[in-house]
Amino acid sequence: MQASIQWVGGVAFDAKSESGHQVTMDGSPAYGGENRGARPMELILLGLGGCAAFDIVTILKKARQDVTDVRCELKAERADEIPAVFTKIHLHFTVVGHGVKDKQVEKAIHLSADKYCSASRMLSQGGVEITHSFEVVEDATAPQSV
Repeated sequence: MQASIQWVGGVAFDAKSESGHQVTMDGSPAYGGENRGARPMELILLGLGGCAAFDIVTILKKARQDVTDVRCELKAERADEIPAVFTKIHLHFTVVGHGVKDKQVEKAIHLSADKYCSASRMLSQGGVEITHSFEVVEDATAPQSV
């Protein structure tokens, strides 16, 4: 995997991924940023949420669960000293669907955290305490075929 970073002035950078996607990063105004993009640490948090949510959807679909929506809310704490690394991250999943079983969601979260989510494994092996919670919400619309 490769990426490139180009300084675009101030404390802003354009990042381009190997797959051709581009993201702008910028520091906070306290450090000379102009709020032109997400902070680099925010992108790490977003990456973790995206990686875990991807796993949850994929695992639940393979388990033939009729999932219609998955949301992941993340809350992170950082060290007070520099480097201000993440110390704790909590992921809360809301899984919406028709007849989705709590046990299947719990299993999907464990598989993601312990086996499949590279971001989660990397952060937890680096000393970040990662916790999870979830809720299953019944979708009020007509069931879809799986």
